[in-house]
Amino acid sequence: MTPTLTLPPKVTSRAFARLAEINGDAAAPQALRVAVSGGGCSGFQYDIRLDEPASDDLVLEGNGQKVLVDPVSLPFLANATIDFTEELIGARFVIDNPNASSSCGCGTSFSI
Repeated sequence: MTPTLTLPPKVTSRAFARLAEINGDAAAPQALRVAVSGGGCSGFQYDIRLDEPASDDLVLEGNGQKVLVDPVSLPFLANATIDFTEELIGARFVIDNPNASSSCGCGTSFSI
C-alpha cells in the first residue's frame, strides 16, 4: 500500500547544520539524499547518503544545504521529519515517519 502524499518531508535546522559541517569548505558540496527502498528487516529501509541532485528530485534547502528526495520515495516520506541526533551509541541522520506502522530497532527499517 502506497501512502497518499499530503505534505513533503521537513528537514530540521539541526540536520541542515550537520550537513553544512560535513560539507565544510568543500568546493563542490554534496546534497543529502534520503530514499526509501524495499528490504530491511521490516519491509522497507531508508537509504541516506551524499549524492548529486537528479532532475526529478524534490530539493529541500536550508542553511545553504540541500536534501534530496526522489519521486518514488516521496509518498513514503510524506509528513516525515528528517533530523540529526547525537546519542551515546553514535550520531546519525534519523527519520521520524508518521507513515511507518512499525520500525526496527536499527532505525533504518520500517513497515507501512
